[in-house]
Amino acid sequence: MLISFFEEFPAKQSLEKIKLINFRTNLYLASRSFTEFKKISSSMKNKNIKKIVYWPILKKEEGYWYSPFSKRSALKRTLNEIPLNQDVMLDLELPTTQNSRLYFKEFHNFLRNKLLISKFIRQHKKVYTAEYFPIKPWMKLLGLNYNPIKYDSKMIKMFYTSMWPFPRNFLDKEIKSYKEKFQDKFIPAFGAIATGVSGNEPILPPEKLKKDLEIAKENKIKEVIIFRLGGLNKEYIKIISKFI
Repeated sequence: MLISFFEEFPAKQSLEKIKLINFRTNLYLASRSFTEFKKISSSMKNKNIKKIVYWPILKKEEGYWYSPFSKRSALKRTLNEIPLNQDVMLDLELPTTQNSRLYFKEFHNFLRNKLLISKFIRQHKKVYTAEYFPIKPWMKLLGLNYNPIKYDSKMIKMFYTSMWPFPRNFLDKEIKSYKEKFQDKFIPAFGAIATGVSGNEPILPPEKLKKDLEIAKENKIKEVIIFRLGGLNKEYIKIISKFI
C-alpha cells in the first residue's frame, strides 16, 4: 500500500520531515501559484518521493479552496496556468470559514464557475479531487463531487477520524463501497496528524491512525494519503512502517 502525504504549508520545518521517510510515497504540495510549486518541488531531494502533485490554493479573500463560490478571476488565473501533463489536486470545499461573503459576491458567477471547474476536470486528465465525506446530494449540485469514472479523474475522500470519529464498522463499510464502485480511482485520506488552515483541527493519535490504515489494508486500497507531512514523527513512522 502506497502511503502518501498532504502538505498544506510547505515551509522548511514541514518539508524537513521528508527525512523521516524511507519508503516510496507521493506528496500533495500546496502552493499559491504553479511557479511557486515548481520552485519548491524542484528543491526537494528524496529518492523515495514517487510523485509530487500540485495542490493549488487561493488567497483567503478569494475563497482559499475551489468551489463555484470561489472568486472567478482567481479560478481562471490558477487553472489556466496548469500544464496538461501536471498532476493536480483540486481541494473542493466551500469558502465558509475563509470568506463567507463570497456566497453573495460570487452568486452571479455560480453556474459559470461550476462549468469552469468541471470542464477543467474533464479535459485535464491528471486531476485528483479532494472531497468532503460524507457526501450529501446538495454537494453534487454545488459542484463538490465528481464521479472519477465519468470524468477520468481520481477521487480523494477526506475520512478525517480525528475530526469525525466514525464507528469502525461504518468506516469499513464506506471504504468498501467506494472501492467497489471506483477501484483504484478512489483514494481515502486520513488524519489529521497536524493542524491545517483552521488551526484548531484535533490531532489523530498514532493508535487510531493504525486502525484507519488497517481498514484500508483489509479493503486492498492501493494508496492512502495522510494529512499532513508536517505532523510526521517517529511514532507515526513506526505505525506506518507496518503497512508499507
